[in-house]
Amino acid sequence: MNKKRKIADILVNIWMRIGLYLLLSIPVFIVIGLFWKAGPLLKSQSLANLLFSSRWSPMKGEFGFLPFIFSSAYVTVLAFLLSAPLCLFAAIYLTQFSKQRLLNFMLPVIDILAGIPSVVYGVWGILVIVPLVSDGIAPFFGTSSSGYSLLAGGTVLAVMCIPYMLNMLIEVFHTIPVGMKEASLSLGATSWEMVKHVILRKGFPGIISAFGLGISKAFGETIAVLMVVGNTLNISLSPLKPGYPLPALIANNYGEMMSIPDYDSALMFAALLLFVVILIINLFFRYFIHKGEKV
Repeated sequence: MNKKRKIADILVNIWMRIGLYLLLSIPVFIVIGLFWKAGPLLKSQSLANLLFSSRWSPMKGEFGFLPFIFSSAYVTVLAFLLSAPLCLFAAIYLTQFSKQRLLNFMLPVIDILAGIPSVVYGVWGILVIVPLVSDGIAPFFGTSSSGYSLLAGGTVLAVMCIPYMLNMLIEVFHTIPVGMKEASLSLGATSWEMVKHVILRKGFPGIISAFGLGISKAFGETIAVLMVVGNTLNISLSPLKPGYPLPALIANNYGEMMSIPDYDSALMFAALLLFVVILIINLFFRYFIHKGEKV
């Protein structure tokens, strides 16, 4: 009997290790594949020229990715600024101040929002956000806009990020021991002081994780942004101007790549850029999580 148990333990251990190594190998193989496909472009042009040039003319062999990188970063920052404070305060209210009935009602609503296809969010952006930007926000600031803009893309992305971030924040705040909150209140702290000094401090690593997930989700989103952002090469600090994020570049042009030299490599390089940036974002937030756990 003991022999059978040892054999079963060995087999289970082997399968678990195989599964772990397979999971770890997936991103490695993705990077290798993208780097191999982007190799011809990296050999013919310098990395600095690809990253910091604004000239995009595939027919002439000019591939400057700066407008695409700028648009991706701009839309992501807008989405984060619009969604992060809303999710944080909503999670605090739902877990610390609201009645249990409201929380029980909101949880399935959040799950439904997370399950809606991105193309539906894109259609909603075209029907609601684009007209709001063109007919409301732009005239308010004394300018004109078609509505297809970085602001529209950032707003749609913010709405898409809310269910993911909010769900994680609610779970984080639920893990904080009730005794810590009660001890704070018993010492004379107000409800807001308890939230500030106990909930936020104790949940800081989880809050950073939720924000990191939201930013990664926003940076890599494709269809919804593609439908409302305008898809125009542009480097402007005005959120009312159109943009052209990296995911939209890949989605819009992948079918045309075979007829233009190095276009295939350029799009693979764009995908490699997306992967590397998301990896950097996750490492950046992982560092803050590590620092927060030491506090």
